[in-house]
Amino acid sequence: MKIYSEAEVGSLRDRDLLKDWLAEGLLNDGQYERMQQETPCRLRRTNGFLRAVLFLFTLVIISAGTGLVFLLFSSGEQGAVEFLLLLSGVICYGGAEFAVAKYRLYRYGIEEALAACSVGFVCAGVTHASRVGMGASVGVVASLWIWRRFGLWYGFLAAVIFVAFMPVESGVTREMYRVIVASIYAVGLLIFVVVEGKYSVEEAMLWLGIYGAVNLHLAGQVLASSRTFYWGTFAAIWCLPAVVLWRGARRKDRFVMGAGALMAVVTMATNKPYLGWARHTWDPMLLGAVLVGIALWARRWLAAGEGGERRGFTARRMSTKDMARLHAGAGVMGMVGPQAVVGNPHGGGTEMKFGGGDSGGGGASSDF
Repeated sequence: MKIYSEAEVGSLRDRDLLKDWLAEGLLNDGQYERMQQETPCRLRRTNGFLRAVLFLFTLVIISAGTGLVFLLFSSGEQGAVEFLLLLSGVICYGGAEFAVAKYRLYRYGIEEALAACSVGFVCAGVTHASRVGMGASVGVVASLWIWRRFGLWYGFLAAVIFVAFMPVESGVTREMYRVIVASIYAVGLLIFVVVEGKYSVEEAMLWLGIYGAVNLHLAGQVLASSRTFYWGTFAAIWCLPAVVLWRGARRKDRFVMGAGALMAVVTMATNKPYLGWARHTWDPMLLGAVLVGIALWARRWLAAGEGGERRGFTARRMSTKDMARLHAGAGVMGMVGPQAVVGNPHGGGTEMKFGGGDSGGGGASSDF
């Protein structure tokens, strides 16, 4: 079912470990070259930046090509748009399969964009044809197939999102709809719990999906008409983070622990709306101060243990990947809010006027 063999993926994983060990000084150049030769791999990869560029360029090319086909061949007949959308989805999926089979691309951006577009076109075609929201159901199946076939984690994320938009019967209440969505996530979660330790990212997504279905104030509006259901969800949003954090700590799974920590933060942020208390502008600042205090306390508590660790957990940097992630996060924050960091270097908004300089030749004046 998987397009990449376990041996090929294992070789890539081993090569990544060798790079980490070389960066940490655990291997010298000679040992690294010798061990790299012992882990051959036919898959072709690229760096993260070029991967993103290729992904975007492929999306632009697919969008332009599809738009041109629609302009040339789309007629006003019934079913023409649906047929072209479904055909585009099939062609994109075939292109992704061909790119991997022929050129052995792995996380290269091109095959990822083709696979993502195939899901989008198929869902759009089914939605346009049925007009009853069946596109979400098809999206779940297609996204799960892309996730399983190509191993793309965001394919599973797309399936989790599609589940929340699946059509239901007209007689189902909003409370029951939330219960159904949470139950679907719970069934998937039980499957991953049986397969211990192999799908930690997917398990974290399902935990977040359950939490999103349970927290009534997450979307900024209350959809509950029963007080029992309302206060039941209030108890659930306090219990779920504790359960998820306990499970992540027990398995030493950073993704599940991260999901539990995110749930805890959201629970504290939505506690006031649940209780009907007034919200203030300084609430985010207070929450940030609490989180900083918790982080400092946890760091000191771990550092005070024997050898700077407690039960296998430590606050020390264990790999160069951690520092790379911090640098990447800082770069993203700099791009998101550059004005917040740099500010306006001129102070005011007045327009700068140049003049008074002297220059000669070509008939230029001193006002030039």
